[in-house]
Parts: sequence; structure tokens; C-alpha cells
Amino acid sequence: MAAKAELISNSVQEMAVDGKEPPVKYFYKGNDAGVLDAYVPLIDIPAVDLGLLTCPSTSAQELEKLHLAVSSWGCFQVVNHGMASSFLDKVREVSKRFFALSMEDKQKYSREADSIEGYGNDMILSDHQTIDWTDRLYLTISPEDQRKIKFWPENPKDFRETLNEYTMKLQEMNEILLRAMAMSLSLEESCFLDQYGERPLVTARFNFYPPCPRPDRILGVKPHADASAITFLLQDKEVEGLQFLKGSEWFRVPIIPHALLINVGDQVEIMSNGIFKSPVHRVVTNTEKERNTLAVFCIPESNREIKPADGLISETRPCLYKKVKDYVSIYFQHYQQGKRPIEAVKI
Repeated sequence: MAAKAELISNSVQEMAVDGKEPPVKYFYKGNDAGVLDAYVPLIDIPAVDLGLLTCPSTSAQELEKLHLAVSSWGCFQVVNHGMASSFLDKVREVSKRFFALSMEDKQKYSREADSIEGYGNDMILSDHQTIDWTDRLYLTISPEDQRKIKFWPENPKDFRETLNEYTMKLQEMNEILLRAMAMSLSLEESCFLDQYGERPLVTARFNFYPPCPRPDRILGVKPHADASAITFLLQDKEVEGLQFLKGSEWFRVPIIPHALLINVGDQVEIMSNGIFKSPVHRVVTNTEKERNTLAVFCIPESNREIKPADGLISETRPCLYKKVKDYVSIYFQHYQQGKRPIEAVKI
């Protein structure tokens, strides 16, 4: 084993500029490590209209669309979400401007060796670990008293204000979606929200993927599912990269510039007793263009017990998952070892 939670000396951004063959620890060694940049078909997921979903006269049809999306794919695009396209562009812009700062300026926000919060890349837990081709800025948003403001960039000047406004809107949307998902299963509307809790953990991860000299062997993010209840992704407006696994086949996600991509995480899969799928996904790289994305993870309060809803357990559909608290604490250890944490809580 390597020293616990060792830091990587170079940013991926620096290696991309250097242009040399990346170190072998970046080369993906999974079972499907064939040609990573081979042709992948486009995913066919619906766009759910949030305005229609929240309007009594049109909600039934949108609920059906939402149910179909999360039970078959675990993800969907959301449109008419109440955020102006110019505001989403502003969110993208502050992210780009942060990663464009000098290395010296970015390193003011560097994470500590034993923490994921701040600027950096993968935490090294093992000599055999495959490292992702990405630099990240990882921040706690909520509860507000848990924010570590020293990691929140002061440059760009409007970074903090923009992130705060964006994530407040996402938390409102998260509540709407958790209610809608419960209703689509004919459950009490607050069923999932009650498990989510009053003091959920909300985190933001700004992702920067520079051009990669070996997209045939190196991934931006290795295959994983999320520890969240719901994850919101603001995609790059021009550069694709995200892919979802269905069965044994990968599918790429199209860009709808002013939509948000939403996927359910492991904790909603548990709450729905496996009806809603927490999808495995990965990020591929390319040789020519950088890619910027922002993922926001809405995670249930750590001391809440997460379990399949009683209304979804019957003789014909037994309970498929154990009760679990603080699911995130087991998640990162499993993720860096390339294992699926949810397997540990299946009955």
C-alpha cells in the first residue's frame, strides 16, 4: 500500500501541456479496457419538463416520463427548469476562469492529503489504483455551517456568489424531483424527502478534463455510480464525454446546452427498492479539446436511516437492500478500489 491518501505531485493540466506519455497509473485496467475511444451509440433518454411536472393539469404525463427514465436508464435531461441560459453560461464561465488561473493561484485552494475538499485530483489510496485524467475543485455547499470557505475561490470575483445562487436553485429542484419520484411510485409524496432529512449534504465538484494524448487507454473518470440521492450535471456546451452503462453496452450522452442532466444515485436506488437504477457511468477523453463540467451531489443527512420504502415491499417484491446510515463513508474507499459500494448493502 502507498502512504495513506498521498497527493499527486502534478496536475493533469500540467501533464497535458507537457505533452509526454502519461504515467502508467493513468492507464485504465478494467475488464472493458479495450479501445476506450471506439464508437459508442447515443443514449435515448427523455427530456423531462419541470414546468409541466409541477403543473397539476400536465403532471401525470411528465410523471410517467420521469418514471420510465429513472427505472430504465437512471437518468434524464431536465428542461424548463427556471434558470436562464445566460445564468447557466455564467456558471460555466466562472469554472473555466478558475481552471485558467496560474498554477500558483489555483494551488492556494489545494486540498489537504487526507481530504477530498479543495483543488486537486484523485486521493491515492493504493499503489494499484488507476488515476482519473481530471483536475477538480470539490466544495461542500450545505449544511452552510460545514462550508470550508478557504477553498472557495476569491478569483473569479463572482465565483462564490454564482455558485451559491446556482446550488440554492438546485436544492429547490431536488425537493421537487424527490417528491415526483415518490408520487410516480404511488407512494406518499414526502416518502423519499423524509429519508433525505433536514440537514442533507450537498457538494459541488468542478471538473476540468484537458486534452489527453491517449484517449484509447485513459479515462477522465473511471466507471462508477454515485453515492448521492440525486446528482445534477451541468455539461460542457460543446464537448461530449459522459457515457452510461446499460447491460454490457456503453451509451454516450448528447449535449442539450441549456438542459441539466440528472441521474439518481445509490441512495434513491435503495429507497425505491431497486425500481429506480443508480447508473454506472464514466467519462472518456479526447486528444483535441478541453472539457469543463460541474456536478452537484444531493446526499441524505448522514444520521438518517436509508431503506426501501415500506410501500415497495411485498411478497412478490421482497426487500432487496439492508438499512444503511452514512452511506458516503463506505463509498469513497470502494470507489478508489474500483468496487461498487451498493453491493455491500444488497441482501
